[in-house]
Amino acid sequence: MTSNDPSEPAPTEPHESPARAEEIARYEPYLRMLARMQMRASYKAKLGASDIVQQTMMQAVAAIDQYRGTTEAEWRAWLRKILVRQMCHLDRDLHRDKRDIRREQSMEQRVAQSSMRLEGLLAGDVGTPSQHAMVGESLVSLADAIESLPEAQRDAIAMHYLEGLKLSEVAERMDKTTGSVAGLLHRGMKQLRQNFHE
Repeated sequence: MTSNDPSEPAPTEPHESPARAEEIARYEPYLRMLARMQMRASYKAKLGASDIVQQTMMQAVAAIDQYRGTTEAEWRAWLRKILVRQMCHLDRDLHRDKRDIRREQSMEQRVAQSSMRLEGLLAGDVGTPSQHAMVGESLVSLADAIESLPEAQRDAIAMHYLEGLKLSEVAERMDKTTGSVAGLLHRGMKQLRQNFHE
């Protein structure tokens, strides 16, 4: 009987075409941005977001035969689920905890909300109607543009626009004044629009 858990190895060798693996790899910036936002500070120093995403993509390739979705949104949700499982596995390994289903579900919800906010950013602040035809491709491009920003601008935009934190909460987390954070957001969004439309 085939397991429906994409975080567990597929029972047989993956026989999907290289094109499918390339499609998974194309979502690397999107997954990396989401991973960076959810990583606990306690293991950021031990393992980077890129490492977690590499493991996620390898697992997705191995489990591709288990994917049953048909839409772009279902595809992104499937990849996010594998990402969350990988992060929770790492969390358990580092802290020697038992599996916490509620924590996994909570993280899945937060990651999904961040993805929805990214779509909102695409629709309202950065994108144009003509770019909405290929939402998935545009989201990957937008995530890549965010990831390419200077670290402080990237983190401020991620916290404010994608995590939904208030300006004062972002300032507290970054140990900066609200005025400084407002400046980071202004410069970051200006650069983001420029990068995204290049």
